[in-house]
Order: sequence, then structure tokens, then C-alpha cells
Amino acid sequence: MKRVLIITYYWAPSGGAGVQRWLKFSKYLPEFGWQPVVYTPLNPEYPSIDHSLEKDIPSTIEVLKKSIWEPYNIYRNLLGKKNETINAGFISEDKPKTWKEKLSIWIRGNFLIPDPRRFWIRPSVRFLRNYLKSNPVNAIITTGPPHSMHLIGLKLKKQFPDIPWIADFRDPWTNIDFYQDLHLTRISDYIHHKLEKKIVESTDYLMTVSPGWKNDFPYLSPKSVAVVTNGYDEEDGRLSTVELDPFFSIAHIGTLNDARNPLVLWNVLRDLCAENMEFKTDLRIRLTGKTDYSVISALKENDLEKNLIKTDYLPHTDAVEQQKSSQILLLLINKSNNAKSILTGKFFEYLLANRPILAIGPTDGDVADILNKTNSGLIADFDDEDSMKKIILNYYDAYKKNRLSVKNADIKQFSRKSLTSELSQLLDSITPKATVGE
Repeated sequence: MKRVLIITYYWAPSGGAGVQRWLKFSKYLPEFGWQPVVYTPLNPEYPSIDHSLEKDIPSTIEVLKKSIWEPYNIYRNLLGKKNETINAGFISEDKPKTWKEKLSIWIRGNFLIPDPRRFWIRPSVRFLRNYLKSNPVNAIITTGPPHSMHLIGLKLKKQFPDIPWIADFRDPWTNIDFYQDLHLTRISDYIHHKLEKKIVESTDYLMTVSPGWKNDFPYLSPKSVAVVTNGYDEEDGRLSTVELDPFFSIAHIGTLNDARNPLVLWNVLRDLCAENMEFKTDLRIRLTGKTDYSVISALKENDLEKNLIKTDYLPHTDAVEQQKSSQILLLLINKSNNAKSILTGKFFEYLLANRPILAIGPTDGDVADILNKTNSGLIADFDDEDSMKKIILNYYDAYKKNRLSVKNADIKQFSRKSLTSELSQLLDSITPKATVGE
């Protein structure tokens, strides 16, 4: 069996979306002739903890851990938040950002390049160099963000040029939607772009999660680019049967930041409640996960607070059950320059839930394409109030008649096992038969 070293910051029991891609790949890779060796921090700063995900770690897997120093205690002391966890995605749950928070973001973007995990690069390279000399592998994979993981891969590539290296971009680097929020100086922006280009040019294979993002990389001159999307795990769908919510529930599961706050949708729901008291009585807006204060404020302004059911976090197993029990699943795309290319991991778990999806985003993007091909739901553009209203009314009419359902088609290609097969074929194509590493 071939061996692949996977360098990832996120690993179980980390909660959230960042952990699941490589946790699930590692779960199924042995079935395709690849034994994962996972390298991850011993003491990371995770936004949330989810021990339910630990069941997916194969008993035979080798997990290497090394201590990491991260500057978050300095950040907490600066803000007077000594016991608080660090939220991902620039979320502020209770109030607008203070000048101290804005300053910390500026420092993060301009001094902690590419990210606050940069202090783990040098000790990791030393540790893995010694490990690889006596424990050879057939391939190395780095996954980011955080993109410091790719810099570890870059340095290892220089020392072990015969080991094929795949750089997996779960999210873009300089093209990510919050890049402008870092308020970079001209020099810092140059350094970010220079490092990104160096990674893309040096890796043997670049991998990303959507066709749109693949098309963004050619200007950086990668050798080869592959798309292996996120997906759903069929085993997660084999839970006990859940009952549908008796209310007309519109559920969003996952982090919801200001960039995805669907203001037009809240306006539509407000108007529908004003026009139809029965609709107002039936409506439930379920938000599960870290939610920016601006979203809650918008719901209050639209007199939808009484319809809101807010849950800070659910373990993954419970989140899957909530998806399956909800009447409608709400998928929100960031309103950004790369919106057409965004394919969130949550989207594929929505497919597994087999409930109607209401997506808000580009109607000619990657999400819309999959929705249409799989018959999984409907999408309205960010500001298309008429389409949103029409979709919701059609869904509500079906709900009142007990006919609100979908029949997904052609979603098997997005199962984690099927996607791991694609990954294994990519690994097989770039690795020699003999083990290298010394």
C-alpha cells in the first residue's frame, strides 16, 4: 500500500467545514490502496470542537502531532477577551468591530503573512524532514487555508524533490472574498501574491474544489490543475429516521457572516408575513452555527425575530439530522467577485439530506449548474426579489399540501467515497511505483 503524507491544520475534533474534506478522504483512501499519514498541530486554536467527527478517523491511520505557537493570546489580551475562542470568517456575534478588532485584522494581514500559523512552518519542516528520512512516503499533500501549510510543502519539496506534492486549495488565497478586508499595504499585497504564485508554480499538481476556481489559476502558471469537489458521506445519511419539522422551516446550517447576509430575502419574508398571517404563523427561520450580529439585526429590523430559532453550534451528527428534518435548506453564496465559483461543503451535505434547497447567488454559477443537473432545488440571484418570492410561495404551497419534497438525481458522483476514488487516481498518476523519500 502506498503512503501519502497529508499536512493539515484542521483535524478532528475540530468542528466546522475546514476539517471534513481531508478527514473523509483519509477515511476512504485505504480502500483505494493509499495509507494516509496525517500531520497536524498538537494544540491548535479551533473555532469549535466536535468530538462526533472522531469516529471517522480510521483505527489504522498514523497521526503525527507537533506543538504550535499561535499569537491568539496576544489578540485576546489586546481585546480583553481572555477566555473566548477565535471566530473564523471575520464574524462578530454581538456588536460591530471595535477599533482594536480592526487594528488586529490589519496586523494579521500585514505582519502575519500568509496567516497566524506561519510560526509552525520552520519547526514542522525540521520535524517532517527527519521523519521522511526514516519513514518514506509516495506523495505529500498540503491543504489550505491556512496557507502556511502550503509553505511547509514548498520547503519540503526543495529537500525531497522526488516526492510528488499536491497543493489543495479548499479556498482561494488572494482571490478569497475577505482579502480586501485585511487592508493590506502595497508591500504586503505584493508578498501575498508572490508567495501564492511560488506555491502554484512549484507544486506538481494543484487541486481545488470547483470548476470556477480552476479557471482562476492559469495566470499563476500551475503545472496541472485538478478539480475534486467537496461531497457528502453516505454513512452520515444512515442515521435514525427523523421526522419533518411541522413548521415551514427555512434552515441555514453553518457559519453565517455579514458577506452572506441575505437582506433581500429577509425583506421578502417580512412582506409575505404581512400579507398572510398563516404564513407568519407557520414560518420558522433556523440559523445553526456562528452568526454575525448584522444578520440578527436585519431579522429584528424586518420583524422576524419571533420566527427565529438560533442555535450556536451542533455536533455534525445532530446537524445532519436537522438538515434532514427541515422543510427547506437555505444556501447562501458570498456576494463577491468570485461568487460564481463558490461551492461550499455544506451544499453537498444538503444534497444528502434530500430536502428542497433555496439558494441565493449567481444563477449562472457552479452551484446553479449542480442544482439544475441534480434537481435538488432552486436559485435566485442576490437582488432578485420577485424570484425569491415566487420560489418561497411555491415551496409554501407544496408544504401546505404535504407535498414539499425533491427527488435528487445524479448525486452519487459527490459521495465522499466516489471523490476519494478520483483523488486516488490522481495520486496514482503522479507517483512512481517505487517508494521515494530518502
